[in-house]
Amino acid sequence: MSYVDNNIRKDSKYIMMEELIKKAEEKGINVEDLIISALSREDPQEGIKLRLTLAEKYMKEAEEYLTKGDVVQSSEKAYKVAEEIVKAFAEKFNLAEYQQAVKEDRWHTYTLANAAAKLSSRLGDWIKTGWNSAYTLHVWGFHEAKLDMDSVKNLLQDIKRMLEESKKILS
Repeated sequence: MSYVDNNIRKDSKYIMMEELIKKAEEKGINVEDLIISALSREDPQEGIKLRLTLAEKYMKEAEEYLTKGDVVQSSEKAYKVAEEIVKAFAEKFNLAEYQQAVKEDRWHTYTLANAAAKLSSRLGDWIKTGWNSAYTLHVWGFHEAKLDMDSVKNLLQDIKRMLEESKKILS
């Protein structure tokens, strides 16, 4: 097979994957979560590590959006940080909420909130504070677009602390 033929095959595979991902996301399927969950079944530590890495990526993006003045996107990325952290700890401690998410192949916001409350009892108020700030950003910063720059910056600090504390435990 020639170099050109090989690249065309790679490009068509890439295009097909993009189409599959797009269709899945249109149906409300969280592709990243699905892949992490599948990998986690083989190696739970790998899933936890991937979630922490993803949380760090989202934090960087949240800060970049904030620098650009985009409080709406910053709010959503910050929420994603807390979401990944709660999922990682729920898996680490094998909470009932984690088991439910595995059984249903998806997480619900109420399940994440329940997990955050239980984790807070185990790990400290920083997880509950981070989750509550993230949820505020998700609803009022992202969906409703009602928060200003100062409010987003303030709430983001709680999520940064949540990420830093998580790294101490999960890394």
